[in-house]
Amino acid sequence: MRKTIFSITLILAFAAAPLAHAGYDEGLSDYRAGNYGMALTELTPAAKAGNADAQQLLGHMYYMGQGVQQDFKLALNWHRKAAVEGKHESEYVIGTMYYSGKGVEQDYKGAIQWLQKAASGGHADAQYMVGAMYFTGKGVPQDYQQSVAWFRRAAEQGQSEAQRLLGLMHLHGVGGVPKDNVIAYMLWNLSAAAGNMEASDLRNDLAQDMTPRQIEEGQRLSSHWQPHTPLPTHSTTGN
Repeated sequence: MRKTIFSITLILAFAAAPLAHAGYDEGLSDYRAGNYGMALTELTPAAKAGNADAQQLLGHMYYMGQGVQQDFKLALNWHRKAAVEGKHESEYVIGTMYYSGKGVEQDYKGAIQWLQKAASGGHADAQYMVGAMYFTGKGVPQDYQQSVAWFRRAAEQGQSEAQRLLGLMHLHGVGGVPKDNVIAYMLWNLSAAAGNMEASDLRNDLAQDMTPRQIEEGQRLSSHWQPHTPLPTHSTTGN
């Protein structure tokens, strides 16, 4: 009898899987088209059936109030379900919710735990946040070397704010990195190209105190660099 019940349960689980995936595909299409109400109708059954992508997207919709009244607690609930399935974006969102106290009591230690999960999985924004928390000492002991390490991992994925802050650390020689104005210029040039206006201002101000050779090297380094490759730590002309 137990074997029969197990077999029926297994059959039902496999039968539900394609339906859950189909509901997600339809919901995602409507979501992208801005039809949030229809997306909600299609995504909810898929999420309840265990589709982690649907759970994550529902979490975003409740977080943003798209097609539904904004509800941070429900957003957190759906993101938790997706995070259990290894969705790094959901781990990152949960971390930011603990950091800011949305849908849960503010808890920096809880935030760093979730953010490190996402960061270790390669999530660039989570890597930046972990770096920032090590820099400020929120939820972890202040550690500039750890901050540099996480900023670098994010910056090498093209995360512009990590590039901006890593540039500052190179300018002042903080966290064990060599003091190098050309590397700072290069990093701010990359960040500015991604639309970071603060980095653009920093680069322009720094350029006034640099030689033409230093500016040329900074421009060359930034133009030759490709995302997901190591960033240089030393220049030839910098100081």
